[in-house]
Amino acid sequence: MTDATTRRPLDGIRVLELGQLIAGPFAGTLLAYFGAEVIKIEPPGSGDALRGWRVLDQGTSYWWFSQGRNKKSVTVNLRDREGQDIVRSLAATADVLVENFKPGQMEHWGLGPEQLKAINPALIYTRVSGYGQTGPDSGLPGFASVCEGFGGFRYLNGFPGEPPVRPNLSLGDTLAGLHAAFGVLLALVDRLRGGNGQGQVVDVAIYESIFNMMESVLPEFSGAGLVREPSGSTLTGIVPSNTYRCGDGKLIIIGANTDSMYQRLMNLIRRPDLANDPECAHNSGRVKAQARIDGAIGEWTCTLRSDEAIAALRGAGIAAGPIYSIADIAADPHYAARGMFETVTVNDHELTIPAMAPQLAATPGRTDWPGPRLGEHTDAVLGSTLGFDDSRMTELRSRGII
Repeated sequence: MTDATTRRPLDGIRVLELGQLIAGPFAGTLLAYFGAEVIKIEPPGSGDALRGWRVLDQGTSYWWFSQGRNKKSVTVNLRDREGQDIVRSLAATADVLVENFKPGQMEHWGLGPEQLKAINPALIYTRVSGYGQTGPDSGLPGFASVCEGFGGFRYLNGFPGEPPVRPNLSLGDTLAGLHAAFGVLLALVDRLRGGNGQGQVVDVAIYESIFNMMESVLPEFSGAGLVREPSGSTLTGIVPSNTYRCGDGKLIIIGANTDSMYQRLMNLIRRPDLANDPECAHNSGRVKAQARIDGAIGEWTCTLRSDEAIAALRGAGIAAGPIYSIADIAADPHYAARGMFETVTVNDHELTIPAMAPQLAATPGRTDWPGPRLGEHTDAVLGSTLGFDDSRMTELRSRGII
């Protein structure tokens, strides 16, 4: 981890995070990592549901220690009028608000963007939902799994004739969180450069975050009437770029789809017939000969161990690599050399969590503390920010408001 005194690009920016699980909170995690003060509002008693997801360490999710890093946990009952008043007062001091409730819920609580703009015109109000704040589907529940299908990703992700494959990750949520953090930064730049100091609404839809990564799928359909279909481990129209099994049973990835790299690959595997075939000199011809090319590569890889094949390919300047599990990643020296692992202390033992990209040379991000205990910062934040004294907080706590 970088030195605790190193300046970070979002130092001095206050973010109020409302919501739970992944999409909105991941945006908060990114902002906190790069210096923002993120005040996370959680319901008293239960907290963010992510605290109890997947594998637990003394009742708390390992995931939480990463997702909740650098955040201040403040418990407030948003269903209570006084709780809403507390959040309203905190929003008056914030630069950014991030929420991922169902569209309309924040307005129902009196905490919508127009309602908060009246007390803080500079607030950047960032909203993450399945289908966005407008349009005929805006009111539908929008989990990542469903939005990955609606956004077009699942249709392409699999093998022809088989059901689409789901990656064992909430990809749509993470992409939405990235888009939300990007939107916050764009709005901050505009607020600084625009001269009027006004905030704005950032509207992030999970399905649109998926749709943003669909590359040329739409223009190919519009211009050529082409519907791109699933293609298994290959990339439609790009050859060779595939997964190949080696003699030790392991799979490797080879992407040799530039003309010069293709030539080097064919010479490496001792296939001068394919290296010198004028019809395979360029990608358009290689696409037609894909089965023949992939077959030749596979015949070569199956004669070598995966590490031998990768070494030979990399030695020839060909893009190739293994398919890593997290155990492989944890043992890889390149990850370590790039500082992609950070160590925090949780429940009296050390835990490794991922560092966060991108890497900034002058103002890098860092993890100051892992995900906090539920309500750990309630008294400190409400006392220092809103001036609540001990008796006020004791009274609010007795009524379940904080």
